[in-house]
Amino acid sequence: MNTEGVCPDSIINEYSKKLKVCGHPVRLKLLCLIARKDDPCVTNLWTCLGESQPVISQHLAVLKENGVVDSHIKGNKRIYCIVDDFMREIITKMHGEA
Repeated sequence: MNTEGVCPDSIINEYSKKLKVCGHPVRLKLLCLIARKDDPCVTNLWTCLGESQPVISQHLAVLKENGVVDSHIKGNKRIYCIVDDFMREIITKMHGEA
């Protein structure tokens, strides 16, 4: 079998994991909202998506555990941002900005 031109397994595995984590429809919607909203907090996110707060928090936890998003405290709110450049680029392209 000729593997010339195939990406190294380490890269394939890394991006495969990221795509799997972000491929869930709710998580993908969350990423789109995080990329578009100013200071997106959990309340903004679950209100926009019409999901319960616990569901949104669980999905955000998965994204955070896998290094896709991070959060910081601003006042009494936890604000989310996309910290993974690969996923940020994909979301930007989905919005038609690139």
